[in-house]
Amino acid sequence: MPQLISSKDMDFLLNTVFNAEELCQLPAYQEHDRTTFDSVLTTAERIATDYFLPHNAKADANEPQFDGERVSTIPEVKTAWQHFADSGLLSARHSYEDGGMQLPALVHSACMAYFTAANPSTAGYPFLTMAAANLINAFGNDEQKSRYLPAMFDGRSAGTMALTEPDVGSSLGDLTTKAIPHEDGSYRIKGQKMYISGGDQDITSNIIHLVIARIQGAPQGVKGISLFLVPKFITNEAGEPIQRNDVQLAGLLHKMGYRGTTSTVLSFGEKDDCHGYLIGEAGRGLSYMFKMMNEARIGVGLGAAVIGYRGYMESLDYARNRPQGRRPDEKDPQSKQINIIEHADVRRMLLAQKSYVEGSLALCMLAARLVDEHEAGGDEDSGRLLDLLTPVVKSFPSFYGPRANDLAIQVLGGAGYTREYPVEQCYRDNRLNPIHEGTHGIQSLDLLGRKLWQENGAGQKLLLKRIQKTMHAAGKHSELVELVGVYQKHINTLMQTTLALGSALQSGKLKEGLANSALYLDMMGKCIIAWLWLDMAEKAISTFASSESKEDTDFMAGKIQAARYFILWELPEVEHQAHLLTSFDRTCLDMQDNWF
Repeated sequence: MPQLISSKDMDFLLNTVFNAEELCQLPAYQEHDRTTFDSVLTTAERIATDYFLPHNAKADANEPQFDGERVSTIPEVKTAWQHFADSGLLSARHSYEDGGMQLPALVHSACMAYFTAANPSTAGYPFLTMAAANLINAFGNDEQKSRYLPAMFDGRSAGTMALTEPDVGSSLGDLTTKAIPHEDGSYRIKGQKMYISGGDQDITSNIIHLVIARIQGAPQGVKGISLFLVPKFITNEAGEPIQRNDVQLAGLLHKMGYRGTTSTVLSFGEKDDCHGYLIGEAGRGLSYMFKMMNEARIGVGLGAAVIGYRGYMESLDYARNRPQGRRPDEKDPQSKQINIIEHADVRRMLLAQKSYVEGSLALCMLAARLVDEHEAGGDEDSGRLLDLLTPVVKSFPSFYGPRANDLAIQVLGGAGYTREYPVEQCYRDNRLNPIHEGTHGIQSLDLLGRKLWQENGAGQKLLLKRIQKTMHAAGKHSELVELVGVYQKHINTLMQTTLALGSALQSGKLKEGLANSALYLDMMGKCIIAWLWLDMAEKAISTFASSESKEDTDFMAGKIQAARYFILWELPEVEHQAHLLTSFDRTCLDMQDNWF
């Protein structure tokens, strides 16, 4: 069986590209070293391989059921959850005082990569729980933290985020869920939410829903939104469930992929007795929820990258072992067939996958490193850069991860289209990622309409500074001189395009300037991934050029070739995108409803 993720690649990213051990100089992480990081990664990979991977296909084929009263999942899901909880990973990012490991986000993200590559559906439950616990820890009051967090940390309770409503998709300012003040200081929540992942299940004794709602009398729009903690079971002060809350499962949704994670429609307050507890200040719910949403966006990008990575590893293994056909210059029909990896077009498909998924994983690791620099190191510039990059971190892997999975299916041919091989499930599971936590179009509006211009473009300047540093280092290696020159041309195009769009937006041409924002997000994503490929190629040469190990020199050559592929084959697409953007092409904007 092929690896979930290349262990050499993960080691290279953590210890060479992003220098995880350097984080141990920060006070929060000073009790760690590379040994502890390696230990927790080894544990994560083992649990993912032993308890998550084996039931991935089974959970897909036997999705959760609802008999009108209870949800049932296959028993392996609960077993995997318990092993995850027992490992301490649910609370690993939190302080020692709270029972956590004070583990850097960079290392924790690497751990989560193994779980999602092994089984995206089952990994969804801890992923959501950790994000919900982080939000409660950041904005909840002391009583909320002491009552709910211990059970979320040890696996007795799971967490969800409940935003979307049946008639309100991504336009959260139009939500209709109400919060009615109660004399005891709590609220009574009334409304319905849908597409709530993990909204009901049978693996934990309680579920903590984080629900956005409008307090009765609050203004319409986003300024009237507040955030509430709504438990499935009301608890005592020790956090033990004592009474069922008025939260009802209206039904399960049946998905194309990610089938093992329940997707639910929830009704709050059917009996007018749904207890909810305000988190933080009234009217600030969306700003609080953005902490969880931004974490989720980075997590979605990571998930998309590693599901793509899993498909790549499967198709690479298949191509190395599947004999079929002969070389074009071999005319003897009696000659031995070659493995399909010898065919140039199969190599093209594998190289495209490698460039997408390894580049995407590097992007997500960069985001995690920036989280550490900002949160544990107090580096405000890292926070600014992270804010700018978050739409790209969510969207590039989500777009190109499924493309990698599509190519993996193609490498396997007819076998790839069958359920006997895992690549078709990888594609179905990954196809959700471009949709949830903000679609590609929504992320592009956030990037082009807001993120680029914050603090007079501070994030842009920080990004360009890092890019220039990489180009300078890469330019010292003869193997990369050509690629640096090509990259310089295309990054100049990105900067000129950004200036043109910024001028249009500043002059009030919002409709025209934002009409093709999705193109801009893809363009910026390609430029960032190409930068990371230059960086990885440069670091691979610096690290392995003098090695006498064939494994090392092959690894280095693979990084250089993937960088060549992405920069020479994929990156030039930005020139056409720039033309459409700077000419403010109106083809899509001017299309009329009745012309379809």
